[in-house]
Amino acid sequence: MTILFPFLKTLVALFIIVDVLGNLPFFIALSEGLSTSEKRKIFLTAVIAGFFLLVFFLLLGTAILNLFNVTLNDFKVAGGILLLLISVEILLRGKVSIEHKEEIGIVPLACPLLVGPGAITTALTLVKLYGYGIVLSALLVCFFLVWFILYFSEPIYNFLGKSGSLILTKIAAILIAAIAVQFIRQGITSFFFQH
Repeated sequence: MTILFPFLKTLVALFIIVDVLGNLPFFIALSEGLSTSEKRKIFLTAVIAGFFLLVFFLLLGTAILNLFNVTLNDFKVAGGILLLLISVEILLRGKVSIEHKEEIGIVPLACPLLVGPGAITTALTLVKLYGYGIVLSALLVCFFLVWFILYFSEPIYNFLGKSGSLILTKIAAILIAAIAVQFIRQGITSFFFQH
């Protein structure tokens, strides 16, 4: 019972910050025009890449950031610029033109949409509070839930239909742009406050 409460708190915190439900429109928009099997392959890639990326930052993140003298605010600005470019491409072309479809699963789905600066910061903070065992266990369950939600995203797409999906794609692109600007703004603002 002592371990269960911190585990549940960690799981809820990670699930909220990963925000798979909020990111679902982006996932659907970015995989527009692909077959169900291709979508599921990309979503699986995103979940696996996101999980291992977060574990990597959990174990070595602080040391690597210190080694290269990079802060999480630098990550916010870089991630924001990347998302902004993607959103512009979606608005102009209607989809992201990537030669190898699997790449969508890694960038931008796994990072920075699922595993962004917020998720990294949250995970590092939770480790200090509850230890590696609880956080890694919660992380495993969290990304299983992410995969489960993404796996069944196709019925949502079918319900919306072609016109609804097109509208959703454009709205998602604008929201991605807004998130991108927020990342950049937070990164730059934090930089000025620290100096």
